[in-house]
Amino acid sequence: MLFLTQLDVYAQTEFVLDPSQSMIMTGKGPGQDGTINPYDGQDCYALVKNIGNRAFSIRVQEEGKVIEEIPIEKGELKEVTLLKGYELYLDPNPEGIAKASVAYREWDKKK
Repeated sequence: MLFLTQLDVYAQTEFVLDPSQSMIMTGKGPGQDGTINPYDGQDCYALVKNIGNRAFSIRVQEEGKVIEEIPIEKGELKEVTLLKGYELYLDPNPEGIAKASVAYREWDKKK
């Protein structure tokens, strides 16, 4: 017997980051965010996967202050905690084009 489970992951989107292009994924609001975060206005997780051939960085900010910078290597998947009011950015690799996939997951209060 095969049991299938549904993951609470929504709004997955792929992005190409040029060497000089930093992108905001979520946190600024409609029309400014690169992705739609279905958990906007509440704590959640961002799932960022490096789907390209170059490393890049994930940056989390709140009101212009950098909370955390996270390097992400080729093929790596990072789960990033986004508290209410946090902004999520993808920062490029100055040596060439990077590619990323971004999705969101509901906050797990048990963690």
